[in-house]
Amino acid sequence: IEQFYDPVKEMFLPDRYIKGECPRCHAPDQYGDACERCGATYDPTELIHPVSAISGAAPVRRQSEHHFFRLSECREFLQDWVRHGRRRGAPPLQDEAQNKLEEWFDAGLRDWDISRDAPYFGFEIPDAPGKFLYVWLDAPVGYLASFKHLCTHRGLNFDEFWAPDSAAELYHFIGKDILYFHALFWPATLHFSGYRTPDRIFVHGFLTVNGQKMSKSRGTFITARSFLNHVDPEYLRYYFAAKLNERIEDLDLNFDDFSARVNSDLIGKYVNIASRTAGFISDRFGGALAARPDADGAVLLARMQGAADDIARAYEERRYGEAVRTIMELADQANAYINDRQPWRLARDPSSLAHAQEVCSAGINAFRLLTLYLKPILPRIAAAVEAFLAIPPLAWRDAAELLSGHVIKPYTHLAKRVERAQIDALIGENRAQLAVTGGGPQDKTGHGTAAQENNPPSSETIGIEDFSRIDLRVARVLAAEDVEGADKLLRLTLDIGGGETRQVFAGIKGKYSAAELIGRHTVVVANLTPRKMRFGVSEGMVLAAGPGGRDLWLIQPEAGAEAGMRVK
Repeated sequence: IEQFYDPVKEMFLPDRYIKGECPRCHAPDQYGDACERCGATYDPTELIHPVSAISGAAPVRRQSEHHFFRLSECREFLQDWVRHGRRRGAPPLQDEAQNKLEEWFDAGLRDWDISRDAPYFGFEIPDAPGKFLYVWLDAPVGYLASFKHLCTHRGLNFDEFWAPDSAAELYHFIGKDILYFHALFWPATLHFSGYRTPDRIFVHGFLTVNGQKMSKSRGTFITARSFLNHVDPEYLRYYFAAKLNERIEDLDLNFDDFSARVNSDLIGKYVNIASRTAGFISDRFGGALAARPDADGAVLLARMQGAADDIARAYEERRYGEAVRTIMELADQANAYINDRQPWRLARDPSSLAHAQEVCSAGINAFRLLTLYLKPILPRIAAAVEAFLAIPPLAWRDAAELLSGHVIKPYTHLAKRVERAQIDALIGENRAQLAVTGGGPQDKTGHGTAAQENNPPSSETIGIEDFSRIDLRVARVLAAEDVEGADKLLRLTLDIGGGETRQVFAGIKGKYSAAELIGRHTVVVANLTPRKMRFGVSEGMVLAAGPGGRDLWLIQPEAGAEAGMRVK
């Protein structure tokens, strides 16, 4: 085939290493395989005004031999599967996704290029030196491989789940940008290699933060670790569930809305029911619930029990937002019932004390039902409620029963409000640049690597002025290749931010292969005087630790660090 070649870096360019204008909708800055704006797929050579994402140079066309999956011969099977499903029942995709596939069918299915030229990460194709399997061919196979591993350790029969006639249900949850791979290539690969196909594929839109594409510099790139450091993760589960539906829509994490929704729904409505009623049950009745609620309480609880099937159906059909709305409407009704009955007033009068117990018992039962309905979203909070109520783990069938004459434990706080200080701390942590340190003697194979020896003697001290002269930058490895005639060197092409790339010769071949380095982040001395070597000019030095050979480890920043960030 004819494909793009970078004349500066002297390498064939995989589709994600090429950017240009979409040939369909003319959106700029799109990758060489698919447009993120209109969803069109195309060959990289169809891009308008293409440039290499590595060097910024205009690529040239060169011939290269590749391996193909004959997707064009799978059209009849794929159309039948998309329209009728695995067992000719319900279609496996949402309407929007099916419509997009019909567009692709009308345009004609092209054979699928499943190989890439080195340097490339992943698996080298057997008996095809320098050719690697395309990531979207081998990555979904990991679904089978990881499950095979589970079967081996748990004594499960793999074929009961993955054979063509399997009665098991298989669901995939994916982002809309990988629909083509999961709804065409993947079911075709499975079917024609003797495995079962998915029952359903659920496609989601993109996640934005405060209405913006994720960006660390703007504080809109949020890592899971930083969220865990400051905010209860179950609150995020609730917020996403409240906004998710079965359609392919982008989802925005707006922190003001997040705080308001969590504080209003979970604290002000849901947990409030227990906090308003449990104290009376513990203080006045030894934790014992009434044998039955009052008449209005019985009506309320019957209505809440009757909603179980509708809520379950909403969950099953991925209408999570609808399920949450129904649950919160029931919480509003429970709170209105408690407001009307005012058990705190009833408890003051000995003659109405029994009525107060009935009202509070109805409130506790309402709280239990709400907990059951929220348990798929809030499993940790549900476990705490089960302990407080002194009941076994809740299952959906328990909606048919109520607690009568049951003894609960004293109430303790189950959830706290989200405070603005927590959100500010969360955003601040993600904006902060990572502090990474390193150093050591110059590598004798060329100044491409600085390695810190094991247990070195202490060095003489330096001042902050000396340290500040060293420009340490986070760098991303764009390309890596062996250096002919050098046993220890790899030639690295590094992105150091601001569109600038550097060539560095690093003595790390004993530890790393070229292919496994691509895409990694490391730290580079960016203001080192370039050094001319017989293989070319080395324009920096990457940092590593260890004596060398196999005992060598690149210094890598934590996830979230981006190319170009200064190390301070």
